[in-house]
Amino acid sequence: MEARTHLQLGSVLYHHTRNGDQARGHLEKAWLISQQIPQFEDVKFEAASLLSELYCQENSVDTAKPLLRKAIQISQQTPYWHCRLLFQLAQLHTLEKDLVSACDLLGVGAEYARVVGSEYTRALFLLSKGMLLLMERKLQEVHPLLTLCGQIVENWQGNPIQKESLRVFFLVLQVTHYLDAGQVKSVKPCLKQLQQCIQTISTLHDDEILPSNPADLFHWLPKEHMCVLVYLVTVMHSMQAGYLEKAQKYTDKALMQLEKLKMLDCSPILSSFQVILLEHIIMCRLVTGHKATALQEISQVCQLCQQSPRLFSNHAAQLHTLLGLYCISVNCMDNAEAQFTTALRLYSLLERINPDHNFPVSNNMVVPAMQLASKIPDMSVQLWSSALLRDLNKACGNAMDAHEAAQMHQNFSQQLLQDHIEACSLPEHNLITWTDGPPPVQFQAQNGPTTSLASLL
Repeated sequence: MEARTHLQLGSVLYHHTRNGDQARGHLEKAWLISQQIPQFEDVKFEAASLLSELYCQENSVDTAKPLLRKAIQISQQTPYWHCRLLFQLAQLHTLEKDLVSACDLLGVGAEYARVVGSEYTRALFLLSKGMLLLMERKLQEVHPLLTLCGQIVENWQGNPIQKESLRVFFLVLQVTHYLDAGQVKSVKPCLKQLQQCIQTISTLHDDEILPSNPADLFHWLPKEHMCVLVYLVTVMHSMQAGYLEKAQKYTDKALMQLEKLKMLDCSPILSSFQVILLEHIIMCRLVTGHKATALQEISQVCQLCQQSPRLFSNHAAQLHTLLGLYCISVNCMDNAEAQFTTALRLYSLLERINPDHNFPVSNNMVVPAMQLASKIPDMSVQLWSSALLRDLNKACGNAMDAHEAAQMHQNFSQQLLQDHIEACSLPEHNLITWTDGPPPVQFQAQNGPTTSLASLL
C-alpha cells in the first residue's frame, strides 16, 4: 500500500505540477519499496518507467539508463513491462543519437516477443529497428528486414485496427526507403496502398478489445496521427516527383488537420510533423516564386523551434538552409553564404562549365527545361530559361523567337520583382542575419538589405 501511494503521488506531481523534486522523491521510494515485495510488478515497473522519464527531463540520462537496464533485467517474466521498458531504453538511446545501441535493444525485443508468442509486438520491434536503419542510411540492411516485416504483418491475424496500423507503419517505411534510394516511380503502388489503409482505419471503430497476450498491449500511433503522417509522406513524394501543386494541396490538408489536433492533443510528434510539412512547403514557395509567403512560413518554423529545444536541435540545420535558399532568391548572397556556413552540411552543387557555343544543342536542352519548369511551376527556372532562349535565338538570328522569349522573360521578371520587394519589406526578412543561438522571438520592421535582381535577369 505504501509503495502504491508513493507511486500515485509521484505520478500526479510528475504529470500535473512542476514540482520535480517531490515527484522524484515519491517515485524513488515507490521503486525502492516495490523491489522488496514479490508479485508487485505493476507498481514496480511503472515507478521505474516514470522515474527514468523524470531523470531524462532533468538531463540526468546517465541515471536513467542503469535504472531502465535493471528494470528490464527483472521484468522478463512480465511480457508487457519487459517490452515497454525495452522500447523506452531504445528511445532514450535514439534521442542520444546512439542508434547502434537502440537497434541492438530493438533486436532483443523482437526475439523476446517471438519467444512469448507475440508476432504483433515482434513486428513493432522490427519496424522500429527498420526506421533507425533508414536514419543511419543502412539501406542494404533495411531491404531484408522490411521483407520479413511484410510477411509478419500479412500473416498476423488480430485486432483490425492494430493490423492496419502495422501495415501503415510498414508502408511508410517502404515509401521512405524508395525515396531515400531515389526510386520515385516505385513509390506509387505503396503510396496508393497507404492511402487505402488510412481510409480503412477511418471506418473502423476504436472499441477497446483487450488482446489475450499481454505482450500485444501496444499501439503504434493514434489513427488521427497516422492520417497526418500519410499526408506528410505524400508531400515528400510529390516534392521529389515535381508535383508541386499536389504537394501544396496535401500540405494544406495536413496543416489544417494538425491545427485541429493540437487544440486537444499536446503530443510533441504533432509539432515535429508541422515543422517537416512547413520545411517542404517553404521549398515549394521558393521554387514557385512566392518568397514573401515562404519567409512568413520560415518565421513559423522559428517560432515552433523556439518553443521546443528538442525541435530546434533536430531542425536547426534545415532552418538555416531554408534561410540560405531564401537569401539566394532575393539575391542577398553574403547572407546566403553565412546561412549555409551555419548549416555546416551543404556541398557545392555547381561545377565550372566551359562553353563550346553549340547553339542547337543548347536550344534542345533549354526548350524541354522550360516546358518542365512551367509544369512544376518553377518561376526561377522559367526566368533563367527564357533569358537563355532570348540570347540563343538572338545568336542564331531568329528575331521573332528572340522577341517572344524576351517578352516571356519580362513577364517573369515583373512577377519575381514584385514578390522580391514584398518579401524584403517584411520584418521577418531580418531573419537572414540570424546565425547564432536559438531563433529570435520577435522582429522589428526595418528596411531590408538593398538588393538587385540584375544577376537574375
